[in-house]
Amino acid sequence: MPTPHLEIVHRQEFSAAHRLHSEALSVEENREAFGPCEHVHGHNYVLEVAVRGPLDPRTGMVLDLNQLSKIVTGEIIELVDHRFLNEDVPFLQDVPVFTAENLAIAFWNRIAEHEDGWGEARLHRVRVMESEANFVDYWGPGN
Repeated sequence: MPTPHLEIVHRQEFSAAHRLHSEALSVEENREAFGPCEHVHGHNYVLEVAVRGPLDPRTGMVLDLNQLSKIVTGEIIELVDHRFLNEDVPFLQDVPVFTAENLAIAFWNRIAEHEDGWGEARLHRVRVMESEANFVDYWGPGN
């Protein structure tokens, strides 16, 4: 019988403020592109991290969810919760515009650094939800 492959998902919430603003745009273009979000405002974000891989028959797990939780907490949540993302988070210094899209990419990059310790499991998706109605999924570089 072939080894089953599964996807596990870890979800955490954080609150943070940001401002949508692009240095590549004029003042008027920023106002046009981002509307009221061009001003500092905040969200109660939800971050979901999905990992795919084969079921380890010895443990019955793809990856220990406690291990994934520690990574997400230490690499992301503790650094972004109740912060002004544009200024307070060193690993976000190079983000050009603080959209959910760019946050998903930055979060992926932080989490992916830990894949070497996951056996055959691999990061599959990072979802950043700004609200119940709006979210972004990122499946990594090249996808």
